[in-house]
Amino acid sequence: MSFDNLCKLLSEKYPTNFASWVLKTPQTNVEVLKTELSIEPIRADSVTFLQLQGRILHLEFQTQWRSKPPLPLRMLDYWVRLYRLYRLPITQVVVLLLPPPETEVIETRFTLENTDHQYQVIRLWEENPDRFLHDPALLPLAPLTATNEPQTLLQQVVEQVNELEEEKRVEISAYAQIVAGLKYEKDLVKRLFREGMMRESVIYQDIIREGRQEGRQEEGRSLILRQLTRRVGELPQLWRDRVNSLSLEQLENLGEALLDFQGMGDLETWWDTSNDYSRRG
Repeated sequence: MSFDNLCKLLSEKYPTNFASWVLKTPQTNVEVLKTELSIEPIRADSVTFLQLQGRILHLEFQTQWRSKPPLPLRMLDYWVRLYRLYRLPITQVVVLLLPPPETEVIETRFTLENTDHQYQVIRLWEENPDRFLHDPALLPLAPLTATNEPQTLLQQVVEQVNELEEEKRVEISAYAQIVAGLKYEKDLVKRLFREGMMRESVIYQDIIREGRQEGRQEEGRSLILRQLTRRVGELPQLWRDRVNSLSLEQLENLGEALLDFQGMGDLETWWDTSNDYSRRG
């Protein structure tokens, strides 16, 4: 998936959040429109068309400013086609993910003889990160917002991701890591998000430790089984029984190790290694 298309996915999944952000006013009753436009059908890969109350919002996501045909001409083309189809006022916004080279001029209009067409441009690297950090729908874009301390910002993103409920946390974390790859070194992104997950895994360990005194050991095992299922898929009963047979110390070790699992083979390797170590001990 390209970075532009990831933004398209997010804006279509959370249209109200994106419309409220770019228009800087709260929006309701936002509807996602199709991206195929006549007369000659064209399908826009990285744009989102949203129907607001009496208005169309056209979002164009761009990683790079340069494109073929040039972006100003494309914006005019989209406007004509949208207006022909819906006969409503249209607000067009280009969301630039990365700054272009200093020699390039970011144009906000198409001008040729008597034709003068204007649109808005949002430079993501100039946007205040606060709104992005506190809105799960916009959080994946936060790594590209304005900051003088990029690594600190990325750490804040990780912290906010870890505060999300479990199901949404996995999804938003994946999106945020993909977007962060546009600006940050891959190893740094992987390390910070992994460390964040490790800190989150302490919750599992605390529950297990509390089980020694409060009878909640089964809850700790249940959490680790759910996390294993997310990592390697549905567990056969044999493996569920094996996990349930682990000691508290082994469960804690598994809770940390499973963060690197990609499939059942990793679980099997961990099991064999753990048992070999136990036998040697």
